[in-house]
Amino acid sequence: MIKPVHVIGGGLAGSEAAWQIAEAGVSVVLHEMRPVRGTDAHKTDGLAELVCSNSFRSDDAGTNAVGLLHAEMRLAGSLVMASGDAHQVPAGSALAVDRDGFSDFVTQKLEAHPLVEIRREEIGGMPPEEWDQTIIATGPLTAPSLADAIAGETGAGALAFFDAIAPIIHFETIDMDICWFQSRYDKVGPGGTGKDYINCPMDRAQYEAFVQALLDGQKTEFKEWEGTPYFDGCLPIEVMAERGPETLRHGPMKPMGLTNAHNPTVKPYAVVQLRQDNALGTLYNIVGFQTKLKHGEQVRIFRTIPGLENAEFARLGGLHRNTYINSPALLDGTLQLRSRPGLRFAGQITGCEGYVESAAIGLIAGRFAAAERLGQPVTTPPPTTAFGALLGHITGGHILSEDEPGKRSFQPMNINFGLFPPAQAPRAEGKRLRGKEKTVARKQAITARALADCRAWLGLPAAAEIEAAE
Repeated sequence: MIKPVHVIGGGLAGSEAAWQIAEAGVSVVLHEMRPVRGTDAHKTDGLAELVCSNSFRSDDAGTNAVGLLHAEMRLAGSLVMASGDAHQVPAGSALAVDRDGFSDFVTQKLEAHPLVEIRREEIGGMPPEEWDQTIIATGPLTAPSLADAIAGETGAGALAFFDAIAPIIHFETIDMDICWFQSRYDKVGPGGTGKDYINCPMDRAQYEAFVQALLDGQKTEFKEWEGTPYFDGCLPIEVMAERGPETLRHGPMKPMGLTNAHNPTVKPYAVVQLRQDNALGTLYNIVGFQTKLKHGEQVRIFRTIPGLENAEFARLGGLHRNTYINSPALLDGTLQLRSRPGLRFAGQITGCEGYVESAAIGLIAGRFAAAERLGQPVTTPPPTTAFGALLGHITGGHILSEDEPGKRSFQPMNINFGLFPPAQAPRAEGKRLRGKEKTVARKQAITARALADCRAWLGLPAAAEIEAAE
């Protein structure tokens, strides 16, 4: 008899992982601590409870990365997407769901599956070795006892309890006629060239207006159970501004060691720096700009920075409780803990962000575990797919900072087109695409390639073959 796979955590990632394992013909034990132990955010005992929103965001698979992820999950027989589709509520082009109906559907499907056993119990430490194939999918509200055990297994510095995230911008939307590449004092570090940062110059009036905007901008508040985790290494940009009008000029916005390549004779009063955020070079983060500003305020204020007037954000900044591991250092390409083969992590604890992304990583982890239990080869999704792009970010898509050796640079991320290898937009006959048309065509090229490659990875017939058969 084939041993079961154990899944710890009954959120979206754990529920999806359990479903994929069972659908592959492998028995699974799903451990969920509620109602034995509650959390500060959950209100029910249902599996896959949605705790902070009922939206799965855009369902547009042609020009939106999360919509593409929806489509790939549907191709893979996702329980989460089946429930979302069955309990959709009006939300324009977005997929929003009835929370209670969504959770009830997932719970009932898993309870009724003959290969799924649900145990309502808290797992207070690392899973026993005899469980062999196990997935930890406990999310941002991992019980303290299990979090302590994970920290003991992986090293205390490998587990974060708060995100301190700066906004991340798509490189192609930065105006390089205003900005320039240069490291401070042209420093060449390990792997560096002396031109490793994008620099956005400000004169005095622009700087003072920017500081005032930070002070006046609307901020979000910490939830009571989160506490206030400020420490000098990750102070929000607006908190630094509150310490005095010149604080930022002597911190992350200092102009020293930089010369404006477009106007070398004029010394900038302040400089905003952006640093490459992924190995593809498609994403750049604003250095030192972790923030509690509300999302709309971030877009408005940060677009006043010279060169970022038309910036498109892959993600916005934030500072909130979110237990996650340093996945690129700890996990292999199939989400296994390098120090303990057979033990996988899935969902938000791996450093993905969002309901859909968490469920997608649960889906992938479940497929990997089932394949291994069945003695089949474990094949990873191509990096050109949404599955592969997200997996690549988690297991190695980040880069280290040359000027801050050893600093944890990995941060949670939503799926976005900056995580995909670039795709060439097809040329329109007799017409050169520009601006928005070119951007849309490029996204469509990425999504078409992704869906074709995802079908091949899943062993499904190509779309053209289906059309021909019909």
